[in-house]
Amino acid sequence: MKKRLNQSRKRQEPVSAPKRLDAARRRGGGRRKPVTAGASGSGRRKSSRRRGKHAPPHRGDATAVATPEPAVKQAQPEKPESSVIEVPEVISVRDLAKKLDTTPIDIIKILMSYGTMATINEIIDFDTATIVAEELGKEIQRETIVEEELEESETGPKTLRERLLEMEDPSKLKPRPPVVTVLGHVDHGKTTLLDAIRNTSVAEREAGGITQHIAAYQIELDGRKITFLDTPGHAAFTAMRARGAQVTDIVILVVAADDGVMPQTDEAIDHARAAHVPIIVALNKIDKPNANPERVMQQLADRGLQPEEWGGDTIVVPISAKQRINIDTLLENVLLVADVMDLKANPEGPAVGTVIEALQDRRLGNTATVLVQKGALHRGDPIVAGMEWGRIRAMFDDRGKKVEEAGPSMPVLITGLQGLPQAGDIFQVVENDRLARQISAERKEKARTEEQEPSKALSLEDFYAQMQSGAVKDLNLIVKVDVQGSLEPVVKSLEDLSTDEVGIRILRKAVGDITESDVMLAVASRALIIGFNVKVDPVAKRQAEQQGVDIRLYNVIYHIVEDIDKALQGMLEPVYEDKELGRAEVRAVFRIRGRGKVMGCLVTDGVIRRNADAIILRHGEEIHRGVIVSLKRYQEDVPEVRAGYECGIAVENFTDPKEGDIIVATEKVRVR
Repeated sequence: MKKRLNQSRKRQEPVSAPKRLDAARRRGGGRRKPVTAGASGSGRRKSSRRRGKHAPPHRGDATAVATPEPAVKQAQPEKPESSVIEVPEVISVRDLAKKLDTTPIDIIKILMSYGTMATINEIIDFDTATIVAEELGKEIQRETIVEEELEESETGPKTLRERLLEMEDPSKLKPRPPVVTVLGHVDHGKTTLLDAIRNTSVAEREAGGITQHIAAYQIELDGRKITFLDTPGHAAFTAMRARGAQVTDIVILVVAADDGVMPQTDEAIDHARAAHVPIIVALNKIDKPNANPERVMQQLADRGLQPEEWGGDTIVVPISAKQRINIDTLLENVLLVADVMDLKANPEGPAVGTVIEALQDRRLGNTATVLVQKGALHRGDPIVAGMEWGRIRAMFDDRGKKVEEAGPSMPVLITGLQGLPQAGDIFQVVENDRLARQISAERKEKARTEEQEPSKALSLEDFYAQMQSGAVKDLNLIVKVDVQGSLEPVVKSLEDLSTDEVGIRILRKAVGDITESDVMLAVASRALIIGFNVKVDPVAKRQAEQQGVDIRLYNVIYHIVEDIDKALQGMLEPVYEDKELGRAEVRAVFRIRGRGKVMGCLVTDGVIRRNADAIILRHGEEIHRGVIVSLKRYQEDVPEVRAGYECGIAVENFTDPKEGDIIVATEKVRVR
């Protein structure tokens, strides 16, 4: 225990010792008497003040025992019943003493009496504080923190950015730089374009600055700033959205003029549309001799991105990232779109924003690139980022220069976190370190609880109830088919189901098997995946099961339309399948008077449970179905028997068992 506490103290994590304290209590023969303030030793002896004013001082245990009690005891006033005291998830010994109206020494003595060494500044968890409070005759309860403005909506479409704007006084809002993400197909020039925009290199950073890559940076054009997120692609872009963060204002879609629209280009378009952000097309590599801009613009028009030159509303800028052609024109169009969007934020007050990425640096420790979305972030601020907390020791901009303050839309790299948050986590400046630790502990506890709970992803059966409650207004679908000729009929049949009350929104329609990218988009957009004559990639299947994404496979178009129509009307019934629990082989058959035949079995696989459904197989053929009404080990009834053990089994209405029969125990599982 001491070794564990010392390790915990080094990590600055709360001390947790409930198991040791409970064990000590059991060894002591029951609950201890409450320790009063001012008690000496370990708190087992009463003080002279509690024994009465005429009692002599202690001269050892023998003297104390020999001292006669007064003939008449003075009446002591009854102690009023104390109210329940609220204590946070983690608390220092000093703060706990204040809340319990005692001294830190008394608390330290209680912990020491159970073998737990602690200092006055030691951080203990709520379970340990509960036991300490019981020893003092006090009752405590867990203090809760309301984080309404940071909690992600489970069903609503609003992003953090939109909710922050709703909570702000319009008079305090000021213009902010746009945040831009560059997406596109591999080898179409995304990295080259970002380098051209940034127009710098690692060697040009200031001496003494940080040297690692920062995932976001700002550039300046005509006195106005633009923030760029240097993400690996649409997968990272959507992974952040899946965690509730949407920081991008504008997407630049890079398409090579000599290659045209490719599969990853289509995926990037789908992800940008699902995020409801405007798209500016950068038509790259126009300097190549085989470039064909007209063909590419036709491909874009076919996908709903009608160029402005052709009477549409999509800005298409021909560029050459390698030759630095029209880069300024592209940036001017970004600022033009930003002006139309009228981007604003409140630059005052505690900062709130999003973690872009986090990594561990050998020299700086835990670092995170964050983007401020509201308020001002300062060096020394205590923050909570996702489930981690810390106090900002230093902040760097994208060129490695130390900064003291960061405002809205400014990306900075921060140090001082106790752990590594995840990309897309929301960070918030809080009042002090104690509050930051408490929020972090409560979020970790909540995450552990949620791991045991089923996923809250949208399913087709749940859609009608959420539609009725107003939580959702559109049914988002991802449609994958086997051949191009099937795509249009399937999509048209689904779109025809749209009504005034609810719309069918196709986020992606493509040919091919269902992939991990499809599942990721479904998670971020709370969409369902419809597959027609296609398969599911094994990796995508595992991810869908983990995230609770509803994937439905069909081979008849009519069945797709029928299921979606029933879902819109709230008439869709759930589908159950038999899940195998285990198998047992019949080794002997016994006749018991009054009970019929009982099978002596060996469990060969999994587990056999009483009251489970059973399928009897003989020579591989099913001969009976029933319920396991009796399960015994020797003469005792048992709830279950695992592989490798013998048992006696009786199956309802099965009267003709034979040696060699196989009993398959199953249970009904809802598959959709």
